[in-house]
Amino acid sequence: MRRRSADAADTGRRYRLYPTPAQAERLKVWGHTCRAVWNLALEQRIYVYSQRRKSLRADEQCRYLTRARHDIDWIADLPSQTPQQILRRLDQAYDNFRNAGHPAGFPRFKKRGARLSIPFPAQAVRVTEISRKWATLRIPKLGEVRLRIFRPLGGSIKHATIRTDGTGRWYISFGVHTGQSAAPPNGLPPVGVDFGVKQSAFLSGEVKPRMMPPSLTVGERRRLRGLERRKARQMRRAGKETGNGRSARLRRTVREIARLKARQARRRLDFTHKLTTDLAKNHGLVVIEDLRVKDMTRSARGTAGAPRRGVARKAGLNRAILDNLPGERRRQLAYKCPRHGSVLVAVEAAGTSQTCGVCHHRDPASRTDRDTFVCTACGHFDDADHNASVVVLTRALRRGRARTLPQGMR
Repeated sequence: MRRRSADAADTGRRYRLYPTPAQAERLKVWGHTCRAVWNLALEQRIYVYSQRRKSLRADEQCRYLTRARHDIDWIADLPSQTPQQILRRLDQAYDNFRNAGHPAGFPRFKKRGARLSIPFPAQAVRVTEISRKWATLRIPKLGEVRLRIFRPLGGSIKHATIRTDGTGRWYISFGVHTGQSAAPPNGLPPVGVDFGVKQSAFLSGEVKPRMMPPSLTVGERRRLRGLERRKARQMRRAGKETGNGRSARLRRTVREIARLKARQARRRLDFTHKLTTDLAKNHGLVVIEDLRVKDMTRSARGTAGAPRRGVARKAGLNRAILDNLPGERRRQLAYKCPRHGSVLVAVEAAGTSQTCGVCHHRDPASRTDRDTFVCTACGHFDDADHNASVVVLTRALRRGRARTLPQGMR
């Protein structure tokens, strides 16, 4: 397993690219080529291991890649550094899979509908500022591409990746080494946070919850439902008339759906960044629940032989949980807290909604309904989510069972 060097990327920067139509078309072709190279390399590794019990690595596959660039034109069209970066990322995917402490599973094949991604090493790209808000990005075999600068890089570039969100927009993500160290303790008061579904976040020191604005307006939700129904009709028609071929109308419908969902994702992420930054800057200790999001959002469908009940209701709950991005909030707090002199701590989540924040008596009957907590022992009355945030903070301060999360942990 590769060790992290001292001057490795410690932060990320993401900017909007404005390629010309010809450049955008070539980037799209490159994105599909990168997907094909990943799939071919993964298939080769699986085959070699199944036949010879030998694990291929990027260094050995690069020799096959050199031959493939001479024989296959569409691979040769890629900048030479890009497929090498793909193989190194495949190495990292295998290392994560073999690491018992990492949640990653076995590397997967990339589908055609996956978002396109084109990686580059640091020496392959060059950023040149032309004004306070604009710059140009030099890309091998493509030339100069306009780049919107909304904040400085703040360090040296270590790697770069060009991506699209499926709506025709292109972005460049830089891994940057800033050399920043953890800030000294800020001495601010601690806070317990309960991330919910109906109420996005409730802080132990506040009387009102933090509510995420609707990610889509009423009109946008209505339009999204209409587009999804139109897509279903067009897919059925395509299967009957064209043998599952995609018509121009179907592709246009898919693009419109992607635009709405990308807008929804940007709004969710905007609220999440504002929430986590506020928590990290204004508190010396941030305590959250150690949630297992994958277990919480597991499907209730069951099997054909043993189907379960309430599948649609559970699916709706899963969407509501994921809409609040609990995993992304934890990831952002893990790197923002050290930068602002605060500490992130995760405590056991079991029983926080059933425990009294005053007398610490645990009883499921204390939850009279979804929103209200009335302790059966001392009669304490409170909002259920606010009471849970107080319990979360109390567990970190009194029981000493909290686990401090290292910086960068997902």
